[in-house]
Amino acid sequence: YCTAHQIVSLTGINFQRKSIIGYSELTIVPLRDNLRVIKLNAKQCRIYRVCINDIHEVTFQYFDPFLDITHDDDRERSLEAFAHAHVNAASQIDPDKNGGELVVMIGEEAASLIAEGRSVRIGVEFSLEQPQGGIHFVIPEGEGVLADRAAHMYTCCYENSSRLWFPCIDSFAEPCTWRLEFTVDENMTAVSCGDLIEVVYTPDMRRKTFYYGLNVPTSAPNIALAVGPFEIFVDPYMHEVTHFCLPGLMENLKVSARYLHEAFEFYEETLANRYPYPCYKQVFVDETDVSVSAYASMSILSTNLLHPYPIVDQTYITRTAMAQAIAEQFFGCFISMQNWSDAWLPKGISTYLCGLYAKKCFGNNAYREWIHKELQEVVKYEEENGGIILDPSQPPAPLPTATATPPNQPKPADQGFHFLLKNLHTISPVYLEVMTKKAHLVMRMLEHRIGYELLLQVLNKHLSLASNASLQKASAGHWFHMLISTNTFSKAIFTVTGKDMSVFIDQWVRTGGHAKFHLAFIFNRKRNTVELEIRQDAISQKGIRKYVGPLLVTVQELDGTFRHTLQVEGAVAKSDITCHSKSRRNKKKKIPLCTGEEVDMDLTTMDSDSPVLWIRLDPDMTLVRSCQIEQPDYQWQYQLRHERDVTAQFDAITALEKFPTPSTRQALTNTIENEQTYVKVRCAAAHCLTKVANSMVSSWAGPPAMLAIFRKFFGSFSCPHIIKQNNFQNLQHYFLQKTIPVAMAGLRNAHGICPPEVIKFLLDLFKYNDNSKNRFSDNYYRAALVEALGETVTPVISVVQQGTEITAESLSSDTKLILEEITRNLNMEKLLPCYKLTVTVACLKAIRKLQKFGHLPSTPNLFRSYAAYGQFVEVRLCALEALVDYTVVDGKWSDFEYLLDTVEEDPDPGVRLALIRMLCQNPPFQRPSNKQLIEIGKARWQELVHRLWKLFNCMLSHDSKMRCSVIDLYFTMFGKKRPACLPPP
Repeated sequence: YCTAHQIVSLTGINFQRKSIIGYSELTIVPLRDNLRVIKLNAKQCRIYRVCINDIHEVTFQYFDPFLDITHDDDRERSLEAFAHAHVNAASQIDPDKNGGELVVMIGEEAASLIAEGRSVRIGVEFSLEQPQGGIHFVIPEGEGVLADRAAHMYTCCYENSSRLWFPCIDSFAEPCTWRLEFTVDENMTAVSCGDLIEVVYTPDMRRKTFYYGLNVPTSAPNIALAVGPFEIFVDPYMHEVTHFCLPGLMENLKVSARYLHEAFEFYEETLANRYPYPCYKQVFVDETDVSVSAYASMSILSTNLLHPYPIVDQTYITRTAMAQAIAEQFFGCFISMQNWSDAWLPKGISTYLCGLYAKKCFGNNAYREWIHKELQEVVKYEEENGGIILDPSQPPAPLPTATATPPNQPKPADQGFHFLLKNLHTISPVYLEVMTKKAHLVMRMLEHRIGYELLLQVLNKHLSLASNASLQKASAGHWFHMLISTNTFSKAIFTVTGKDMSVFIDQWVRTGGHAKFHLAFIFNRKRNTVELEIRQDAISQKGIRKYVGPLLVTVQELDGTFRHTLQVEGAVAKSDITCHSKSRRNKKKKIPLCTGEEVDMDLTTMDSDSPVLWIRLDPDMTLVRSCQIEQPDYQWQYQLRHERDVTAQFDAITALEKFPTPSTRQALTNTIENEQTYVKVRCAAAHCLTKVANSMVSSWAGPPAMLAIFRKFFGSFSCPHIIKQNNFQNLQHYFLQKTIPVAMAGLRNAHGICPPEVIKFLLDLFKYNDNSKNRFSDNYYRAALVEALGETVTPVISVVQQGTEITAESLSSDTKLILEEITRNLNMEKLLPCYKLTVTVACLKAIRKLQKFGHLPSTPNLFRSYAAYGQFVEVRLCALEALVDYTVVDGKWSDFEYLLDTVEEDPDPGVRLALIRMLCQNPPFQRPSNKQLIEIGKARWQELVHRLWKLFNCMLSHDSKMRCSVIDLYFTMFGKKRPACLPPP
């Protein structure tokens, strides 16, 4: 059977009781005439009755295997055994495998209708009380009616979890048309998918019903709802777009959304296709666990994305987030995945499109920096945890072998992970996030293989087919084109380009891992050649695989940039590259770069015989790979100074950390001062200069590094040590002004402490900071100055202090000054709070650092008060991070229990998830040693095992994201096998 249409009607939405009464009706088209059972998805819903065609009441059964995943027969408490039980539970209710929690028996009366092949309507009456997932109520404390307190609720469905708030067929591959009805209090607004058809008041005029219709076939996971006393703003540039925000935020909303129409225009132009829905709504709500969730024709966004006009840093994040939501309207909502193993396509394509828009908005440098960062994150995750397979539904085709040697057996798909890659609801959320990044990188690789224009034609073909399909009437197969899968995508590429991409798909989509190259070379003077050697030694390590295929090497010589494509086959590839230039130390001649410009270079430092200035491997990032290049320091310095690609400059900065010489110091200083260089590269150079200067501290005399640069840029003319009034019109200077003090704070003298003149310099920056004539807010700048104060702190050295109590008298004079400045800033925030309380966050981090290094008594009380529910979320997260760190360094068992209580009971789902992540990254009492077992007591460890096990086995049945995150914590603490603290089973 398939679904043709669905009605969802929620009549009793009660904020006080956090309850909902509703009715859901699915129009089912039978594909077999002997259909006797229909399985629907419904979780945490109390089902009252099920009717067919409004007349035949039928029997039903309800069963949710997630309420007890292992049936408590698992005495083993090992994740190896649990992973299989977890996947079995998920498969039993997976709509793509014909499963469901709600099994409807079709009686004799209705069976005759099905035998005739007629469609039937299945109506389900249900209610929800105190939902544990899928729907979130935000009810602030305070006086007045709910609307005055900005009480609101919204759906927050992780992947396909719409079953948490209405019975449906909860599959991405089951699109249908929708009618949605929501009855709410008179001062509330209900926002949902599709067109608002009408709003009707109830006879007593105390409530009203919103009627929405969505005629574009859409799957249930892409349906959403938000109810609240929203202020409404119709976009002045595009009247089909409406924005909704909580009371009092309208001015911020107008500023934040003022460029949204440009994203629509960009996508429509790029894809040569109209936006697929008749309207678009974005709703800003509080306490979300992600900043953006896209649904059909609407998006639910975090209210923390909104910002007033004077804020600089948030603008980049907000614009990108809104653009991502619109990209997901095309791929994700309108075209959805056929099976969960095809999730990489909508995720990868929408992020790729968002990247193209970000490139247009923020420039090519920012775009390439972002790709470079994503590549590093994917590489890091795979090397720590194992290779990510984008589509694990079928293994890659075996490689053809010419010789009689047996073919290499491909590694099993689930190597190394503590979960199985068989269901979206059993996979670690971190894995899915990194998978999205890898999918995006693979999309870019495809762009390089088939060309930008042709890739856009492939996407256009999918959209055109889907648009035609969406106009068809409901019948099996017509809406198939609204789904995308690895196979349909590769067929579309073949149709458009004539290229068979099956080898590429096998290599990068159906196989996990990345390539790791190590390049070394020597210059042969007699033959004027570069003898290259590219090794892949690490292929047996976790997350790394052998790459076979073409690999681009670019050599910058005196006469220009030359590109060489090498064929890599074995673990070692050797090649001799003939140089096009002769060495010419004495001739003065400009040197052409890959951009076409010609520059003067100081060639005195280079090897007099070799014409090679620097070498790069895979410069366009066309592979998922990590590269180690061995070249002498002067080549890295040339690369940093003269290569125009920001990724090469970042690589050079990373490499130069290992070469603390005066020439490196000079190259970094020149980079920071160079106005033509991308600002993030200049900031990275500042941090690198800190490390280089610290390594050279014994041989260097003179003022602290970067002091002269800062005074040159920002000192006033008459008196350079007094800073000018703030003026952030030049954004390059703004980011430098924020970064240089933090970088300088990391400087250390020969005694390993921060030079006193640096501390005086920082305190003067506070003293003379004047933002009175600046158009922009200085909150991020002040936060950076507080962070810099924290960075100056070094561990207490004196032996006397370690046993004695820390008092105000025992502090050194510098520490006293630092503490006073931090306290003053923290108190000022109470009187004049800045945007997102960034200064408070920086103060808390600095206080934790002072505690950790023995300057303040180490206690958790201050952080607990800032971590309490009701404080601003970013302050809470900072305080919780400090508490996790405190628990790791000095904590007692009760401190750990406090954190676990927060994980279980905190009202804000975003905070609960973030805290679990922090515990995974910085686990207290990690994998207990025998000493720790004895100290803390075996009984407590066993209690912890049972507590976490009970959480993910039974308690979190309605929140798969949280459940999988707790499993991640269990794995971090105890590994995959049975925990050592338990007695033998």
